[in-house]
Amino acid sequence: MRGRAEQQETMFSLMTLARRAPKDHPIRRIKAISDRELERLSPVFDQMYDERGRYSIPPETLLKSFLLIVLYTVRSERPFCERLQYDLLFRFFLDMGIEEDAFDHSTFTKNRDRLIEHEVARRFLEGVIAQARREGPISKEHFTVDGTLIEAWASMKSVRPRDERPEDRPPPDDRGNPTVNFRGERRRNETHGSTTDPETLLARKGDGKEAKLCFSGHVMMENRNGLYVDISVAQATGTAERDEALMLLGRLQDRGFRPRTLGGDKGYDVAAFVHTVRTAGVTPHVAQNTSGRRSNIDGRTTRHADCATSQKIRKRVEEIFGWGKTVGGLRRSRYRGVERTEFWACLVGATYNLLRMSKLMPQAATG
Repeated sequence: MRGRAEQQETMFSLMTLARRAPKDHPIRRIKAISDRELERLSPVFDQMYDERGRYSIPPETLLKSFLLIVLYTVRSERPFCERLQYDLLFRFFLDMGIEEDAFDHSTFTKNRDRLIEHEVARRFLEGVIAQARREGPISKEHFTVDGTLIEAWASMKSVRPRDERPEDRPPPDDRGNPTVNFRGERRRNETHGSTTDPETLLARKGDGKEAKLCFSGHVMMENRNGLYVDISVAQATGTAERDEALMLLGRLQDRGFRPRTLGGDKGYDVAAFVHTVRTAGVTPHVAQNTSGRRSNIDGRTTRHADCATSQKIRKRVEEIFGWGKTVGGLRRSRYRGVERTEFWACLVGATYNLLRMSKLMPQAATG
């Protein structure tokens, strides 16, 4: 028998959002882990706001909103708020009522600086990692480090000589999209910089590749299940990968990890880096670079079978970068400056870990 569409709206409903969310949906496990960590961060949130004045949107709601933006690859805050009006799964994750209005997108802009100032994204990431350590899916001894380029939110047309004054520039032929001719001009980081984002630098992925305005992103991965244990963003200098890798290693040891091995590609096969890692009591399982030179990794390292194992596992870090750039929107920074870009990178790292942890420890994730 053919059904007929009912035009009359239901006046009352006893259906809850929790019943609408599928019982086996990963968002339930992600929500459980996130809520535990946000409860621990409650004292930090108390410090962020004045005791007087109007009540703000809970910072827990804003932070979980960022997680949804990463997880569902939402382009920006404005379309997220539009989707929040009708997406019941989003409302379930944020503990919002079905009749509650979605907040305005400008709320993110006004409160983002508070989250950055108090390093909330990094604290949240470290708390998620601590939960994984307690449950067991994180290795405490074997790690991999790698770096990548993150395109800056700045056009190549904004690259101008550093000693140039604004009044020295000719008037643009088109204010929206001016014509810029760099033919015959050599642009270098020492002499040129972006007027849109002064912290970004010109960098390229390899020989024959075009130079772009970029930041340098770095990840420390544990080798057991390929989870983030730390992340950093810096200026894309020629030595940023090795400098940040040593910083991440030191920070890892300060947090109670006891790394025995550190994997990496041949870009880390540099005498100073290898020596510093060994001085820290860690074996550098770095790929040998023998292109017209002698490698700094000798038989003391390569004769052991676990060196080959580390080199095999370290390729998993490319899965982290691939997910972060395609799903997490980290191919190009959403913000200007190192600090804000690192804020977003920490959110991407935390979301990736939450998604992996929901599969690795489903029982613990649901409490």
